[in-house]
Amino acid sequence: MDKIRIGGIMHNAHLALLSVTAVPDRPGTAAAVLSGLGDRGVNVQFIVQSIDERNRDQVAVCVDRDDLETALEIVNRVAPEIEAGKVIAHPQAAIVSIFGPDFRERPGIAGTMFKALANQGINILAISTSISTVSCVINSEDLEAALNALRDTFELP
Repeated sequence: MDKIRIGGIMHNAHLALLSVTAVPDRPGTAAAVLSGLGDRGVNVQFIVQSIDERNRDQVAVCVDRDDLETALEIVNRVAPEIEAGKVIAHPQAAIVSIFGPDFRERPGIAGTMFKALANQGINILAISTSISTVSCVINSEDLEAALNALRDTFELP
């Protein structure tokens, strides 16, 4: 089977993942979390939000590991205002992303990426996509194995 050609691989190994869970689904949850971080100069490099079967939101963000203490202070301050159930910190996270110009027209790219990571025993903590990028948050200790798996799986320029 031919490898799927992609534009390249990006990664960042020095991140922390913060999840704000069990928030009642209503407008303003993401705004409260992200505005609080931005107002304090904390750059968010990854955002995903979803609603569960009980109409509760979960917002997950990645920040630079050096900003974790500040980010936790901010998110823990905002959590009661938005009626969050819990704030969970994963201090040793990394992002690995693949990108390419034809992702919109090419089915199977995300599944191929996820399978390559799963075959190496790499657990995905969060996923975010765009028209041209698929990004996975993983444990930072798994980054090198993830990069090797993706290099073996996809055709790179």
